[in-house]
Amino acid sequence: MKVVIFAGGFGTRLMEETEARPKPMVEIGGKPILWHILKMYEQHGFNEFVICLGYKATYIKEYFYNYYLHNSDVTIELANNSINVHYSNTESFKITLIDTGLHTNTAGRLKRIEKYVKGETFMLTYGDGVSDVNFVKLLEFHRLHGRLATLTSVQVPGRFGNLEINSKGEVDSFVEKPVGDGMWINGGFFVLEPEIFRYLETNVDDVQWEKEPLSSIANDQQLAAYKHEGFWKCMDALRDRHELEEMWSSGNAKWKTW
Repeated sequence: MKVVIFAGGFGTRLMEETEARPKPMVEIGGKPILWHILKMYEQHGFNEFVICLGYKATYIKEYFYNYYLHNSDVTIELANNSINVHYSNTESFKITLIDTGLHTNTAGRLKRIEKYVKGETFMLTYGDGVSDVNFVKLLEFHRLHGRLATLTSVQVPGRFGNLEINSKGEVDSFVEKPVGDGMWINGGFFVLEPEIFRYLETNVDDVQWEKEPLSSIANDQQLAAYKHEGFWKCMDALRDRHELEEMWSSGNAKWKTW
């Protein structure tokens, strides 16, 4: 089963890092966050990927083109330009890299890779989020419910502590960064049937997948939500990148299930 990854956005809220490289190539623990996402899926037996490129597409293409060399011990003889590979530590990824346009929105990017997943159930995610979600169980849930689309729903920690204050101005309780407020949000990590492309039949280059198409699928009672109560984190801003880096360096990277 193929996994489609959106990796073409400008990453404007992380401009400190993305001015020189695309957001999915921002590193956590010396590896692009995109690599971490691929490893998450590979751990559960999914190793065939279709990556939707856009902003600085060549950067991602060159990274994977030279991936084998960068992850191997080699001897190079400059006189005859020969390379002897002594040891390789590469993964079993099969990656299709598709330039889906610089300014194309997510629905348009998805539409442009239709022929690479045509007729197949496939997965979809974003190139900036990590999680310990079990993709095998997600797929089982999707098949059990028989809908065209399943998304993974999550509850995110609040950014601030919650206070309960009585009429006297006294604090009755304090909870540091509680999880959400009972609301579940779209955490990405979709499973989709090929029939979802009928919701993308018109010109959708300027359309967000998360708006009209997904809303229409939901209105047609064809959207299911898999509740994930484990770890989830989106690298949306520089502070998120710092938090992920700290988790990795301290050995507390909960998304590292491999």
